[in-house]
Amino acid sequence: MGSAVLSGLALALGGGLALPSVALENGLALRGGMGWLAWERFRCNVDWGGDPRNCISETLFFEMADRLAEDGWRELGYQYINIDDCWSAKQRDVAGRLIPDPERFPRGIKALADYVHARGLKLGIYGDLGTLTCGGYPGTTLDCVEQDAQTFADWGVDMLKLDGCYSSGEEQAQGYPEMARALNTTGRPIVYSCSWPAYQGGLPPKVNYTILANVCNLWRNYDDIQDSWDSVLSILDWFSANQDVLQPAAGPGHWNDPDMLIIGNFGLSYEQSRSQMALWTVMAAPLLMSTDLRTISPSAKEILQNRLMIQINQDPLGIQGRRIVKEKSHIEVFLRPLSQAASALVFFSRRTDMPFVYTTSLAKLHFPQDTVYEVQDVYSGKIMSGLKTGDNFSVVGGASGVVMWYLYPTALPVQSWHVRQQAPSESFHPVLL
Repeated sequence: MGSAVLSGLALALGGGLALPSVALENGLALRGGMGWLAWERFRCNVDWGGDPRNCISETLFFEMADRLAEDGWRELGYQYINIDDCWSAKQRDVAGRLIPDPERFPRGIKALADYVHARGLKLGIYGDLGTLTCGGYPGTTLDCVEQDAQTFADWGVDMLKLDGCYSSGEEQAQGYPEMARALNTTGRPIVYSCSWPAYQGGLPPKVNYTILANVCNLWRNYDDIQDSWDSVLSILDWFSANQDVLQPAAGPGHWNDPDMLIIGNFGLSYEQSRSQMALWTVMAAPLLMSTDLRTISPSAKEILQNRLMIQINQDPLGIQGRRIVKEKSHIEVFLRPLSQAASALVFFSRRTDMPFVYTTSLAKLHFPQDTVYEVQDVYSGKIMSGLKTGDNFSVVGGASGVVMWYLYPTALPVQSWHVRQQAPSESFHPVLL
């Protein structure tokens, strides 16, 4: 949608304000972004003297860039190294510009961007549309929007996360579109991540997703994730309960963001880590890790580097999945349509006390009748051929765990077919009944 059309739209997310003539015409984020974000794992640790290894500093970002470039992440699509809050000095410079903390970022953000770019990666930075950031650092008030956008562009920034602490709904309704226009004006391609809807409750009538999708590339709708399973479930619950509103808003260039992946930290079990990865993938979420890549465990790395999972997450159609079944037995089923008539299914158990066995059929999940599918288990890689829509099957998974399938039709009802003969291994589920 172009600027002229947008300018005719009457309501902005803050409620009742005319939207300035602006559209995000940057052609970016056509697939959900992938990378690393500092906040959940490292928060606002600015103790350079006492804890330099975990402090928000250029050293942390240099080291994370090295890990993305050298440990197989970049080749899989993890390309953004994103600074969050607490990077700046406590005051702007004499010209009113944002500047990094001189002790923790002595070489400046431009030098950090150059380092990141030299490794085939991209740099993201954080701002806040308000008098202060959430951490108490200088915010971007309305009179500073253009200047800050140009500063970020001059530094070589590739992504901006714009938070909303210490601002009113009216200021947000004006400022978020103004920043989109200002970023466009710089001429530098900068992915724009907004926290706008999260500050307005995430839902209509205060949030107009038609407008939002023309202002921001991705947006935070709901609460910040914490390092706990309860937090993951609360986000999943809210996204599922409101999927009729949220799901149509997502697509290439404009994504719902349920917040960071916390896999590799302290709060999730192995099964829960697998579940978050599968559920975020089926929800077409940006994959922004927030963990210490210098010390990540092999099992967490294996989950985050699952090639088929990433392929599904990055599917070019960009359709967000939906929860299609919610059983009294605490089993839920999620479906995401993919390109080339493929699909992703996630069978998820909320039970924490024991593994689960769930029996169903593709017919019960409303797949086309009389079709034959090949199924690949996303985590084990095992393949089962010849699954017909009407066949009953059972999946077996762990407590708080998932079974995730990638399905693609090998034969349609009126066709003859030759199903690849590859028997499932003994460890592979489903089990045909």
